[in-house]
Amino acid sequence: MRKDKMRISNLSLAILLSVSTSITIAGMGSTNIASTGGGGGGGGQNGGGGGGGQNGGGGGGGQNGGGGGGGFNVPTGGQPSPLFGAQPFTQQILRFEEFGTNVLPASTSPGVSFPRPPTEFDSPDGDELDAFLAQDIYPLPSRLANDADENPWKLDIETFLGRILNTPPAEGRPPGEGWAHQRWEDLGPEIYYKTAQAGARTNSGLRDGMQDHGYSAGEFGPGGLYYNTAGAPGFDGTTAGLDIRLHPLMPIQDPEALWTFDGTLPPKLLKAKYGKPILTRHYNALPIDPSANFGFGLHTLSTHEHNGHNPAESDGYTGSFFFPGQYYDYRWPMILAGSDTINANATDSRAGTPDGNGGIEKIPGDYRETMSTHWFHDHMLDFTAQNVYKGNAAMMNYYSALDRGNEAINDGVNLRLPSGSALDWGNRDYDVNILMADKAWDANGQLWFNIFNLDGFLGDQMTVNWLYKPYMDVRARRYRLRMLNGAVSRYMKVAFVDQNNNPVPVYMVANDGNIMEHTVLFANGVLPNQSIAERYDVIIDFSNYAPGTKIYMVNIMEHRNGRRPNRVASLASVLADTYSGDPAVGKFLEFRVAAYTGTDLSMNPADFVAGQQVLLEQPGFSDAELAGATRHTFRFGRGGGGTDRVPWTIATDGGQGVGMDVRRISAAPNLGDLSADGLGHVEIWSLSGGTGGWSHPVHIHFEEGKILSKDGRAPPDYEAFARKDVYRLGVVDGSARRMDIALRFREFAGSYMEHCHNTTHEDHAMLLRFDIENPGQFVALPAPLPTWDGVTFIDSFLAPNARTGNGGMGGGGGGGGGGMGM
Repeated sequence: MRKDKMRISNLSLAILLSVSTSITIAGMGSTNIASTGGGGGGGGQNGGGGGGGQNGGGGGGGQNGGGGGGGFNVPTGGQPSPLFGAQPFTQQILRFEEFGTNVLPASTSPGVSFPRPPTEFDSPDGDELDAFLAQDIYPLPSRLANDADENPWKLDIETFLGRILNTPPAEGRPPGEGWAHQRWEDLGPEIYYKTAQAGARTNSGLRDGMQDHGYSAGEFGPGGLYYNTAGAPGFDGTTAGLDIRLHPLMPIQDPEALWTFDGTLPPKLLKAKYGKPILTRHYNALPIDPSANFGFGLHTLSTHEHNGHNPAESDGYTGSFFFPGQYYDYRWPMILAGSDTINANATDSRAGTPDGNGGIEKIPGDYRETMSTHWFHDHMLDFTAQNVYKGNAAMMNYYSALDRGNEAINDGVNLRLPSGSALDWGNRDYDVNILMADKAWDANGQLWFNIFNLDGFLGDQMTVNWLYKPYMDVRARRYRLRMLNGAVSRYMKVAFVDQNNNPVPVYMVANDGNIMEHTVLFANGVLPNQSIAERYDVIIDFSNYAPGTKIYMVNIMEHRNGRRPNRVASLASVLADTYSGDPAVGKFLEFRVAAYTGTDLSMNPADFVAGQQVLLEQPGFSDAELAGATRHTFRFGRGGGGTDRVPWTIATDGGQGVGMDVRRISAAPNLGDLSADGLGHVEIWSLSGGTGGWSHPVHIHFEEGKILSKDGRAPPDYEAFARKDVYRLGVVDGSARRMDIALRFREFAGSYMEHCHNTTHEDHAMLLRFDIENPGQFVALPAPLPTWDGVTFIDSFLAPNARTGNGGMGGGGGGGGGGMGM
């Protein structure tokens, strides 16, 4: 088996073994590995790539590995994924498993060290890894990176590299003041958890005792719908014994094919309260040999909490990654934006967090900045798409005075969104995380990815929470669904229908984790387009349906390839089974309604539509702030006029389109430039592109943005009533060719990212760096260059208008040309 895997991996071995060299070159302006080091090969396990796609695709070969022929290039450059006899809706959904947190102790003692792997091709032994993760944190986190302790895998790494390492640090965070935890004294972590990125393995039940519900409360307790975690004997109140396969009839995933948090399923969830800073100690337990990856993915990591109000050293900057054997301490402060200038004395009960006893602990900040549904994922330079697709993604629920996760508390502040009431906060009985993603697998059932296609990767099978088309039992009452598009390049458009094909109405209550000013009703059950990384929180009422009724989530957004969505498929034809085209179009999740004998205490979303009650007032911008705002333009385009050998570029402030250079700072807002009322520095960023048949979902790190206009028009209600962190450029319905976004920058400084969240585009190399600077700062932060031996630095430089903006001019320049389209 090892030899077979080595033959597979050798298809990309030359690329992967050059990574450390290429990353160093990345600091000199040549970031893209797959776009410059790829080419022929065979496209990995499926033998896609070089010649002929599937479904009548083919043609092309080369980097694009398929397409053409007028057919559907799905999966991208590969063969259809075999189902091994599996039928839709024959396995129970996996509910997310909570990481669980502990109070950070004042002191701690060393236990067993981070276990070493048996060979350079492996993650550590599962039992040893669990024993390590179960013990208390050691050493305690510190403001400066821990470069005093050595990487515990040093000897194994030296054996693999054939050379002596130069004091490799235990922590991968760059050393020195530039990457020290900001405001450590007043926002130091109070709670923590540990996890390790590892190859797929069977769950031992490590986190059973860390579930807040304890498998004893509400629907997670005995007799509840979710007490049995897998819908099979032996899984009452435990995840022990749960292996990783997409369906019980499909093969178990190989440890090299799939890398997850803890190396296990269910997918993981972090429950976080405002006002309680969290430390995530993320260990890298991936193989030392980069070829032990089943043909895709890279063993270096950078974890981005999307889109937390976090300091740059904990944001998951793409060039601040860490190696196998190391850990990285991410400190997420869990403060409300504006905490330095708005409600600084913490007198407003709407700005608060659950106190554990039914009350509210008040905190500083602007209550209107309250967030809800987040996720975190890998942001590794040039390998984000592959690593996230491979399993590096978790979800994160924010809890607050407004969004307690307890529908029974009626104190005039709590919004009482569907959740449950057995716990003081964070009930998940009727609050469900749904991770939607398209996947593909090879003839042996192992996860597969086309590393040679640079347009965008599509899988041909839909999964929910890492399972092929599962079902979910629900009570006849209201539920909150936190829907995340976790795909690489696929846009989705989700419709809700019953078993008789009648529409099921839903209300949107949050967009990109931003609770909305008013709920928006979709009476026909069809949600707006949802691009990669967007989150839609919706409320659906199952009480209108008799026990035994089945409700379906249906994807009707058709792709022919990864360039962009093609069209909205006819829902009628999809439901009538007459649709023929994109295999990921169709039903992908079945709800089975069960009787409910309790009392639904959750809010009625119909009471909060426009013209009725306000759900959450939105922060705004004064005319004076907008008139005086610094302006930048960013044009997202394809090759041609760019300066680098990469297909995807961004032109800033009318300049030429360029790919990612870790040294270049394209924009530099300043924390010291406060508005008269202390609300923070305001900038207007104009995003454009997406013509010529391409689509780009643009993500701006750190701050939520208010869409001012889309192609000169006001945004639709579901965006006007919220703020966003993903902005869809393109010609598909709901997208725009130009968007003006207003943002505030405050509290934290450092290096952040803006990029296309079609992560294939991001990796090749449609992303840029922007730095939030401190008052009086004149010298740009140097860029980190991580290696096995530690982190070095290289000087950065500012783009011509990075600090001043361009006054809104030049939005049409650069970023394309050559007749190649954008």
